[in-house]
Amino acid sequence: MSTEYVAAGTGSSSLLCSTRRSQPAPFRDSGIVAEVTRISILGVPSSAASYAAGQDLAPAALRAAGLVEALTASGLDVHDHGDLTHQVWRPDRSHPLAQNVGQVTESLQELAGRLEPLLARGDFALILGGNCTIALGVMAAMRRLDHGTSALLYVDRHYDLNTPESTTDGALDWMGLAHALALPGCIDALADAFGPGPLLQPHQVAWLGVEPLVTTQWERDQVERLGLNVTFSGELTADPAGAAMTAVGQLPSGPLALHIDVDVLDFIDAPLAENTDCRNTGPTLEQTFEALTVAARERPPRTLSIGELNPTRCAGDPEVLLRFISNVVRVVAAAAN
Repeated sequence: MSTEYVAAGTGSSSLLCSTRRSQPAPFRDSGIVAEVTRISILGVPSSAASYAAGQDLAPAALRAAGLVEALTASGLDVHDHGDLTHQVWRPDRSHPLAQNVGQVTESLQELAGRLEPLLARGDFALILGGNCTIALGVMAAMRRLDHGTSALLYVDRHYDLNTPESTTDGALDWMGLAHALALPGCIDALADAFGPGPLLQPHQVAWLGVEPLVTTQWERDQVERLGLNVTFSGELTADPAGAAMTAVGQLPSGPLALHIDVDVLDFIDAPLAENTDCRNTGPTLEQTFEALTVAARERPPRTLSIGELNPTRCAGDPEVLLRFISNVVRVVAAAAN
């Protein structure tokens, strides 16, 4: 059930599969919002596709930490449309290699249905996951607008190209883009959730922040076979702005969606992710959001979706949620101009 809250604003290796670059747009002060744009927030409190419960708590935690108020204080016209159906992970012993696939599919269809009218009226959508499968619901809604070939900048430590046949984990949160691309071995119910797949073609996605050491051989084989656009974690850490420009420049010119899996971050710098293995490697929170802000200025996106944030991870460092929110506001403000 959705209750709308309206807050009116006042005031290590380098593999680049494509080298096409667009020219950077002039930088603007992210603290100044010249044209207030309607920002719509949707929560997807689901951990059904995860390894365990936790990510379902993220939308509530972000709101409780002041996300809506921070966006409003930046002069943005904010409309909070509440949450979609709450789903908590449970072991699915009937589908051990694709756990809770029915719930996941229903959640994504619900997201696409709720998101489509918001995008159709011109809103910028901020989607609070949940896990990374939400990118499928976002891209399905954008495709329905028929405003040209949409594009996805996918900021993640992983490719999320696994299938139930390539891994025994059974967690769909690192299989989302495999299903969007309808790779061999995917579950038909999810790959065809929005009509006959594939939902996306390879050229519509650019990965930013991937750490090759944590990818599977299957995923690396698909990257080579399909010629996917990848900018790695080391490049993002060394030059956030340049890495962002490289990644965005590889995408088609249609409506852009930004997605961030918080496990791209160095977990010691920002203990937010469900995945606690990402310690002392990868970019800081500020480096990552510098890249996202540059991307948003270069190609104003229609959406920003947040995945894999488990608020229990930062119980000993609650200030990190405030840092995270401050950086989200930077990106949304850049997108609104």
